[in-house]
Amino acid sequence: MAIIRALASGSRSALRAQNLNASTLTQAALKPAAFKVRSYATESASAGQIRSVIGAVVDVQFEQDNLPAILNALEVQDHSGGRLVLEVSQHLGENTVRTIAMDGTEGLVRGQKVIDTGAPITIPVGKEVLGRIINVIGEPIDERGPIEAKTHRPIHAEAPEFVDQSPTPEILETGIKVVDLLAPYARGGKIGLFGGAGVGKTVLIQELINNIAKAHGGYSIFCGVGERTREGNDLYHEMIETGVIQLEGDSKCALVFGQMNEPPGARARVALTGLTIAEYFRDDEGQDVLLFIDNIFRFTQAGSEVSALLGRIPSAVGYQPTLSTDMGGMQERITTTKNGSITSVQAVYVPADDLTDPAPATTFAHLDATTVLSRSIAELGIYPAVDPLDSKSRILDPRIVGDEHYRVATEVQQILQNYKSLQDIIAILGMDELSEEDKLVVERARKIQRFLSQPFAVAQVFTGYEGRLVPLADTIRSFQEILGGKHDNLPESAFYMQGDINDVQKRAEELAKEIGSQ
Repeated sequence: MAIIRALASGSRSALRAQNLNASTLTQAALKPAAFKVRSYATESASAGQIRSVIGAVVDVQFEQDNLPAILNALEVQDHSGGRLVLEVSQHLGENTVRTIAMDGTEGLVRGQKVIDTGAPITIPVGKEVLGRIINVIGEPIDERGPIEAKTHRPIHAEAPEFVDQSPTPEILETGIKVVDLLAPYARGGKIGLFGGAGVGKTVLIQELINNIAKAHGGYSIFCGVGERTREGNDLYHEMIETGVIQLEGDSKCALVFGQMNEPPGARARVALTGLTIAEYFRDDEGQDVLLFIDNIFRFTQAGSEVSALLGRIPSAVGYQPTLSTDMGGMQERITTTKNGSITSVQAVYVPADDLTDPAPATTFAHLDATTVLSRSIAELGIYPAVDPLDSKSRILDPRIVGDEHYRVATEVQQILQNYKSLQDIIAILGMDELSEEDKLVVERARKIQRFLSQPFAVAQVFTGYEGRLVPLADTIRSFQEILGGKHDNLPESAFYMQGDINDVQKRAEELAKEIGSQ
C-alpha cells in the first residue's frame, strides 16, 4: 500500500524512499487480481461518506488515519447513474478530502458511501484497446462490449528520467513530402497543427495514422479533449470506412474521448488517459507511437475550470496559477526513450487569434514543429494544404537532417517566396513583363507547388488517386531535380497529385500520348 500511495501522490521523494525502479513499481502497484471485477475498489479499502456536493466538487469525510492520498481515485457506491469516480485534489482537515468528479454528480446525496481504490484512476492498456473508444476512466463507450485487457496502468506517472531518454534527435518519416522536406517531425517531438474548418486536418491526421502503421508498424492514439461529440463520431466512422479501424480485424488506432459535454474533471484528465495508453506501447512494446490531441487548448481550459472550482486564486487572464506546471507535467511525458517514442500532434486553438494569450503561449514553448494548413492553398485544390512558408521545424538543421536535405528545403522555400513576391506583378502586368530569369522562377515554383500535393491512401475514395507513401530520400532527390531544371520540359499538370518524380515522368508520358492521339 505504501508503494501505491507513493505512486498516487506523484512524489519523487516518496518513490525514492521505496527504492524501486519504474517496472518494479508498476508490477507491485498493479496486481492483476485487483482488476478482475468491474469496480476497482476492494472490500478492504477505507470507506468514507459524502459531506457536500457543489457541482463537480464533492467533499468526502473518512475515518481517522484513513485519508486517501492526493490523486487517488474514489468510487461512489450505490450510484444510480452507474460507476462514478472521484479524484482527490485537496486535504481540507477534519479527515475530509475535496475531490473532482469524472462524471455528472446528479443524484448524489450527503451520507452516501465512498470507497478509496488505493490507486490513481487506472485504465486498461495494450492491444485490446485498439479499435475501441474509451472514456477518461477507461470504460468502453462504443457499445461493443467490455475490454478484456490483461494490463492496467494509472494515468498519473513521472516523465522518463534523463538517462532513459534518447539524446540523438531523429526524423520521424511520415511519407508525406511537404512535411518530411520542409517541416520534418522529430521522433518523440511535439507538433502543433494549425488550421481552420474544412482545410483537411482530419484527413491529414488519418493519413499520418495510416502511414505510421504501414511504415513503422506503429500504433496511434487519438484524444478528443473538449471538442464536439459529433466530430468524434464522424472521425470514428471515417476511420472505419478508410480501414484505419477494423471492427473484426487488427486496428492500429485507439480513441479516447472526453468531449465538451463532459464535466471539467474528465476534460482535464482525458489527455492523460490517452498518453498512458501511448506510454505502454512505447515502454513495454518498443513502438513508435503517434498521439493526437484535439484540442490542446481545451486541456488548459478544463484545468482552469477545475482550479476555480477548488477555490484557487486565478492568475493572468483568469487561468489557473498552475498553468505551466499542468502543461509541463503532461508534455514532458511525451518523449523518446531508448525503447521507443511518442510523437504528439496537437491541434492548437488560439483564442481570439491572440498568440500572447497564456494558454497558447505556454503550449508553444513545448512545440518542436508547427504544421500550418492554409485555406488559400486548399482553394487551389492542392492537398495536403500545408503552407510551405509558414510551417516550421526545430530539427530542420544541417547538423540533424544533413546538408543536402537542408539545402534542398531552403532552396524550395526561397523559390516559393520569390514566386509569392512576383504574384502582384503578374496580376497587374502579366507574365510577359517578367525577365527571363523571373519567368523560370515562376515556372519552377508552380511545378514545385503542384508537386507538394500528394494522393492520400485514406482519401482515395474521394480523389480517385491511389495513395502514395514517399520515402524521404526520394522526396529530396525529386525536388533536387526540379530545382536543377532537369524537368523544365515537363508540363505543370504532370506534377499534380503524384508521388515521386518517377510518377511525374510517367504522367507526362501519358499526357503526351493523350495529346498525340487527338
